[in-house]
Amino acid sequence: MSTTELKVDLPVNISEDEIKLLLAIKLFEVGKLSLGQAAQLAGFSKRGFIDVLGQHRVPVLNYSADDLREEIGV
Repeated sequence: MSTTELKVDLPVNISEDEIKLLLAIKLFEVGKLSLGQAAQLAGFSKRGFIDVLGQHRVPVLNYSADDLREEIGV
């Protein structure tokens, strides 16, 4: 993954770490980053990031009902 520097003036009440976390969550949620990539961006282990995703109600697995039925053979 290539890196690009982005400069943004943040409100004083939002830390850089919080911005990285929220960005990682959203990029994972929309499928732009893998779990590992998002966890690394946010500064978490994969397991820790999974916990964070749960706190933000973001599913780790994104199966449609049809995909899930096909996967389990129903």
